[in-house]
Amino acid sequence: MSLPNNTALLVIDVQKAFDAEYDAYWGGNRNNPHAEKNIATLLAAWRSKNFPVFHAQHCSQNPKSPLHETHVGNGFKPESMPLPGEPIFKKNVNSAFIGTDLQQQLEKQGITNIVIVGLITNHCVSTTARMATNLGFTTTVVSDATATFDRVSYDGRHFSAEEIHEVSLANLHDEFATILNTASVLA
Repeated sequence: MSLPNNTALLVIDVQKAFDAEYDAYWGGNRNNPHAEKNIATLLAAWRSKNFPVFHAQHCSQNPKSPLHETHVGNGFKPESMPLPGEPIFKKNVNSAFIGTDLQQQLEKQGITNIVIVGLITNHCVSTTARMATNLGFTTTVVSDATATFDRVSYDGRHFSAEEIHEVSLANLHDEFATILNTASVLA
């Protein structure tokens, strides 16, 4: 891994609410079934180098959401379980920067580069990546360590999870983030 030491891994919302049993709640047919495995691989690499790791946890204010703090779905998946000393930023909106002190903590540690992984591509991953760049961080999103679900548009058209994922990454590419896969980040 040839990234600068001041590169943080930001793991966004890798929570049980995105397990297969909840697929229908989010739109169904999630893409990238290996995202969690790739996230675990990146976490292991970051931890082995003692690079900084940060976690965002979505805590919905909607009591019916599987991401509400009273539900099991709010918990972290085993592949992304934070270790002691790895900060957790609880949020209730799409961006990990809104309502948290994530920006201040990154700046306090001299971090200028952020590699983003997590769920879901077109919501919290995209919003956080856009804000990170707007705040002056050099931002990378890992394409195969993110995933999303099918969506139905305002006019009833169906878009597959893979289409949503690819278009979301295309919208970020070169303007808000560099898009790489796990192997490229680790190379």
